[in-house]
Amino acid sequence: MREDFEEIVTTKVLLVGVDTGEEQDFAHSMEELRSLAEAAYKEVVGVIVQKMDAVNKALYIGTGKVAEVKTYAAAMGAEEVVFDNALNPSQIRNLGNELDLPVLDRTNLILDIFALRAKTKEAKLQVETARLQYMLPRLIGMRDNLSRQGGTGGSMSNKGAGETKLELDRRKIEHRISELKKELEEVSNNRDTMRKRRDRSGIPQVALVGYTNAGKSTIMNQLVSAYGTNKEKTVLEKDMLFATLDTNIRNIETGDKKPFYLADTVGFIHKLPHGLVKAFRSTLDEVRYADLLVQVVDFSDEHYKQHMEVTAETLAELGAGDIPQIIVYNKADKCDMREIPKVVDHTIYMAAGKQIGLEERVDLIKSVVSRDYIEAEFMIPYLRGDIYSYFCEHSTVAEQEHLPEGTRIKTHCSRKDAEKYADYVISSK
Repeated sequence: MREDFEEIVTTKVLLVGVDTGEEQDFAHSMEELRSLAEAAYKEVVGVIVQKMDAVNKALYIGTGKVAEVKTYAAAMGAEEVVFDNALNPSQIRNLGNELDLPVLDRTNLILDIFALRAKTKEAKLQVETARLQYMLPRLIGMRDNLSRQGGTGGSMSNKGAGETKLELDRRKIEHRISELKKELEEVSNNRDTMRKRRDRSGIPQVALVGYTNAGKSTIMNQLVSAYGTNKEKTVLEKDMLFATLDTNIRNIETGDKKPFYLADTVGFIHKLPHGLVKAFRSTLDEVRYADLLVQVVDFSDEHYKQHMEVTAETLAELGAGDIPQIIVYNKADKCDMREIPKVVDHTIYMAAGKQIGLEERVDLIKSVVSRDYIEAEFMIPYLRGDIYSYFCEHSTVAEQEHLPEGTRIKTHCSRKDAEKYADYVISSK
């Protein structure tokens, strides 16, 4: 993907939505659809909305509205029509025939964005898997229509060219999905190995989560620049939806021998396709295995409460709903708050874009993570100088005494380290 975004040629699109009254904030959903289109480098040339009690099963919108969409699309030079909700295979086929234009739904649009953003091998494999899984039922949904063009009397021994082509496409896609799953399993195993290695280190794991474009990458970069062991390893920051897809993990060392791993994860969004969550499962597992979640919220967005609800739902789907959390209300400088940063219990109001609240945020993270630290006393044999060196490097040693049987140390260490070296523990509290 080219980084000079302004020079990328855009596709003109017309957005279409149906307001059945079931959406909590339909206007916001349509505005978000516009942002998604722009994130996919598409130029929105118009928006058409229809109020209905229920969507049309065949065309999603009413038959009269189809004619209006077709006329308006032609007048505005639209090259694609994008619908706010997921469309079933027959609706996509029928609308395509009626409008004589490519038809996309919200899921398809998000998949396009993910395809544009995918950088690493793992992300590319995950996106391709999700796209093919999205396509597969839509091919199958076209089978009956194509078979009527070919065979006679429904005989399976005389398949038409359309049906034969469809069967071949379906088998190719299924075969490719199978190949991708094998490749992803290998990548996932490598990620599991790295995760287990981090877990054995006893260093707490912290994950940044939240709605897309809330400021997670900005916060990640500030922490890496100030406390990272490799200050050059920052991540992409852009004021757009899904600027980054890959889960980036950095070692944060605050100078008090209480380091933590920090993971920046893919953002969540309303109506995030289930296929994407499933395809990105191994990446998002970094959230599930975290000791602490830092939920970043765009406090300046009037819909921030809805965004938090979406985040809670997605975390629950991932099996991470019960992990301890810190709430970071970011961009508080754009609101009416007079004094920031402001810390209240496990919540901080701050402004990452203006470098406000960095130290307070780190202190808050450490205060929660430190709850997993205990006072422990060890007797370490002289033959295990490696263990002694480990505690000197990774914990705060308050006392030490060299005795005939070994070195006795009293230290403030992580509970994981105390459990790891339990055979040498004299006492702990």
